[in-house]
Amino acid sequence: MISTAPPSERALLIGAPRKRSREVKQIEDHLDELARLVDTAGAQVAGRVVQALDRPTNDFYIGRGKVEEVAALIIDEKITMVIFDDELSPAQGKNLEEALKIRVMDRTEVILDIFALRARSSEARMQVELAQLQYLLPRLARMWTHLSRIRGGIGLRGPGETQIETDRRMIRNKISVLKKKLADVADHRARVRSRTQERGILRVALVGYTNAGKSSLLKALTRADAHIEDRLFATLDTLSREVVFPASAVSREPSAAPVRARFTDTVGFIRKLPHGLVASFRATLEEALDAGVLLHVVDASHHDWEEQASVVGEALGAAGLEESKRVIVALNKADRLDEADRADRLQMAQDRGWQAVLVSATAGEGMDRLRDALSAGHA
Repeated sequence: MISTAPPSERALLIGAPRKRSREVKQIEDHLDELARLVDTAGAQVAGRVVQALDRPTNDFYIGRGKVEEVAALIIDEKITMVIFDDELSPAQGKNLEEALKIRVMDRTEVILDIFALRARSSEARMQVELAQLQYLLPRLARMWTHLSRIRGGIGLRGPGETQIETDRRMIRNKISVLKKKLADVADHRARVRSRTQERGILRVALVGYTNAGKSSLLKALTRADAHIEDRLFATLDTLSREVVFPASAVSREPSAAPVRARFTDTVGFIRKLPHGLVASFRATLEEALDAGVLLHVVDASHHDWEEQASVVGEALGAAGLEESKRVIVALNKADRLDEADRADRLQMAQDRGWQAVLVSATAGEGMDRLRDALSAGHA
């Protein structure tokens, strides 16, 4: 993990898209995003290497010739770690470290590191620990290699294999304990949600790509003291706030009653987020599953906003949410768009069949229209 990486930690990013795939054209965007992840984790990006592959190799993921090229770059650019944009198998990671004589990580490990750095609540910390242990378990022998380098192998030869098995058993036991604790927390949260349902509150779950502005929109809608930062995964803990919309804000009917709404911010999605990692953050999907409305927040100013929206849509679809829930799309950061781009975004949203509203959480634009859309049809 690299959350405590000193400023001198220099990372080389490696992207290896499949030939004739969409990722070849998107590789620079993917590496830009990985660079932001690495920055969030506390390291400095010192360079990039790209190799399009027919398929990943079993031993190094990339070709042997490219491994030799990377080894030369490590010396020339004083690289201290190599980070792959795709998930490496335990064997690939081990082989690369032996060949390059340097720390090798993948996107998953960087994301886990950021999660460990950003988690605040007891539940989020347990979820992070569970995800880390599940990632670590098949890679334990590689981690022992790091330890043997540090200590020169003294006391680790021979009995080392026995110690690894002991560690594996301890990790499996810890995983079981964490799953039990998280299940207890989930049961408690289900009881709380049941009471909320009985009170007739409009339940809205904010979902979206990381850094789309969910926390800013939550603050704008509820005046909540939400943490806001222009970094990926700035917030991880599920945050809920209740607010009453005045009748004048949500309806032109003078007899309309105020609407009490409960908004829940959820952890952001990102490209190539492993299924196991999503599963460990059950709270996010549970809040979405139980919400009456999903508020899909999209950074409409991002040049790749459609792809980001698709990543979130696929994740929600896999959980059976898009078909079973009313979804409203908040095209956020509209203050950064000119009139032509605004019209373009709304037209594209209409073509996709979205119920979309242009908003700006920071400028306060479109808040009443968004409240109207959220409250429509709520008894």
